[in-house]
Amino acid sequence: MNPELQQKLDNLPILPGVYFFKNEKGKVIYIGKAKSLRNRVRSYFQKSRKGEAKLQVLVRKVRGLETITTDSEIEALILEANMIKEYKPRYNVTLKDDKSYPYIRVTGEEFPRIFPTRKIIKDGSKYFGPYTDVHSMRSLLKAVRRIFPVRSCNYRLDKKTVASGKVKLCLDFHIDRCPGPCQGLISEEDYRKIVDQMVRFIAGKNNEIVKELGQAMQQCAAEERFEEAAKIRDQLQAIEQFRARQKMVSPDEVDRDIVAVYQEAKLASGVVLKVMEGKIVGHHHFYLNNTIGESDEEILKSFLIQYYLKVDFLPEEIFLPFEIEDRDEIQKWLREKRGKKCVLIVPQRGEKRKLVEMTRRNAKLVLKELLLQKMKEREGRIPRDVAALQQDLNLARPPRRIEAFDISHISGTDMVASMVCFVDGMPRKSDYRKFKIRSVAGIDDFASMKEVVTRRYRRVLEEKDAMPDLILVDGGKGQLSSAVEALHDLGVHDQPIAALAKRLDEVFLPGFMDPQNILKTSPGLKLLQRVRDESHRFAIAFHRSLRQKRTLQSELEFIPGIGEKRRNLLIETFGSVRKIEEAQKEELEAVKGIPKKLARKIWGYFHVEENG
Repeated sequence: MNPELQQKLDNLPILPGVYFFKNEKGKVIYIGKAKSLRNRVRSYFQKSRKGEAKLQVLVRKVRGLETITTDSEIEALILEANMIKEYKPRYNVTLKDDKSYPYIRVTGEEFPRIFPTRKIIKDGSKYFGPYTDVHSMRSLLKAVRRIFPVRSCNYRLDKKTVASGKVKLCLDFHIDRCPGPCQGLISEEDYRKIVDQMVRFIAGKNNEIVKELGQAMQQCAAEERFEEAAKIRDQLQAIEQFRARQKMVSPDEVDRDIVAVYQEAKLASGVVLKVMEGKIVGHHHFYLNNTIGESDEEILKSFLIQYYLKVDFLPEEIFLPFEIEDRDEIQKWLREKRGKKCVLIVPQRGEKRKLVEMTRRNAKLVLKELLLQKMKEREGRIPRDVAALQQDLNLARPPRRIEAFDISHISGTDMVASMVCFVDGMPRKSDYRKFKIRSVAGIDDFASMKEVVTRRYRRVLEEKDAMPDLILVDGGKGQLSSAVEALHDLGVHDQPIAALAKRLDEVFLPGFMDPQNILKTSPGLKLLQRVRDESHRFAIAFHRSLRQKRTLQSELEFIPGIGEKRRNLLIETFGSVRKIEEAQKEELEAVKGIPKKLARKIWGYFHVEENG
């Protein structure tokens, strides 16, 4: 640790605040908040602290530290969220591409306008969103413009402009889509009443608007203003048509958001289901960056803070799938932002819990769709080393899937083979396979290679799976000939296959006496070397595990009363014979399935000198 960083750690205050970790280039790589800066920040650098890999990597890269103290934890929470949004540090969970999501903007002008935007301007305008589904946002805007007559022009209308009469009536006025504020045909007060109804409609407050419009329609009818009453009737019908498309999920009329997250394959998604007056009125989903090694609780907390930091309208209740850290502080912040009650709730049962589970399923579906999209993109994009290997070996198609074989033994004992699989230049460990050599006696790498290639691809053909784009065998021309013979015996004659010799990293192909002339710096050759080395590592590991298991099991066989079942039980419990040997008598006696008398006999076997 450099002296400057150590000095800052020594002088940290016992106050709430936000801390910034920087790397050697001075770039902010992590931002956090703390109830006590001194206790929290210093804890990262304690030698006794054991954290996940992500934390360990972060601490190793820290070269600089800055802090900002605050008056309370709430202030620290808000400051942390704002700073994460600004800096987007490498090791913080952040919303992905949040600037690309559109909002609905209601301007703060004397005669407000409504339109979609991707840019937020702090000028008194109101913003709804962000909308991750642009189609649903446009459908909502279409309904709004059909129901509420507000201007769509871009003129700057104020009292002076209206009085001058410079702005003329447009088509919207003549088709009842605008009340004509440009010509003073509606007062600012009456226009704002329409805008207020429109804002509440977007927020999902439909019951209030229906009640108000119903009363206004009755009053117009009573006063024999039938044309106005008919217009209001048309508004009510349009609102009811819009509401009919919304799903009822709750009998009460409490405004609430249901929030859930889901993570898989180093990615995460967050979903917010908006419920107003018992109906689902909105569904927003987001993707999150830098979630590797983070718990679901930390991802949910980060998503919750960053989402509500940018949202203007908060509900009365927010449902969560589980508890999160700093719940009280977050809840207090949300209540202050809303200006009235806003509570975080974790439903345990009933319909409310089902809503949370439905939202989590949505989050899972959203992430699965993203992963599928990424997979399709990868399928259409050939990695550089794969393309280079195709050219080096003159293959008809890119070797996107490579299966490689290696034989391992020591003096002919425990003959085994491995098969590893690389897809687009990366190992796919779920497709790795292990083989025990069955038909070969003594040391015969060629015959062993023929056996495993035969066994592997006989099964592939029987199950009608696709053959790999390239088979790689570890060795020279002898191993290659054995593998080719095995394929021909199975009726496979056009399979791309190659051998990579260990000594000079020479590549051999069927039908060629001499190795291929491939540059040592070629990305294709380096890919083959990685695949070969991985198959060798996997084979050695398998061989060692068999040899160790055989040695350990044979050691236990000398103890009377221990058969295969008890031998496996002991190995499973302690992990190895050495640990069985080191175990205390009481630990052996505590193993279920091992009688105490036998446990004492086992202990005595390994401690014969001590007993003697």
